Amino acid sequence: MPVGRHAKPTALKVIQGNPGKRKLNKNAPSPDALTHVPEPPDWFGEIAKNIWRQVAPWLIEARILTGTDMHNLEAFCMAYQRWREAQDDITKNGIIVMGAKQEIKNPACTVSNETLRQMAAYGGALGLDPAARARLKPGGEQKPDNPFTALRGGKAG
Repeated sequence: MPVGRHAKPTALKVIQGNPGKRKLNKNAPSPDALTHVPEPPDWFGEIAKNIWRQVAPWLIEARILTGTDMHNLEAFCMAYQRWREAQDDITKNGIIVMGAKQEIKNPACTVSNETLRQMAAYGGALGLDPAARARLKPGGEQKPDNPFTALRGGKAG
């Protein structure tokens, strides 16, 4: 079994740019960016619905969100809701709580840490952190016209 990095999807290479000018897979599936903000799933709690309504419009406007990314957005929103619930529990009960026989770390601390990792992973996949945003180019962005292209025989680059 090969070891190493997973191949980056072609669509993500296009969005993030191709500084190495490596050949792109022209036969890779290319899902279209969504043009309208879908409603949050019915099974979401209020916190997840609220973050969906904050994040989804930006992802649509930036032409990042496709139908195949919906599960990433759902997972991000649910992780955010669980993180907020864990933080509320920690605020209410503290970091140390009484266990059956002794004081123990509040289990909500573990939930908080795990959901932060999930939010970082799913948020990064969606371009929701500064480093991921810096790598993204909005869909449909074109290179500016180069006035010297005609002098080189019409060839770009």
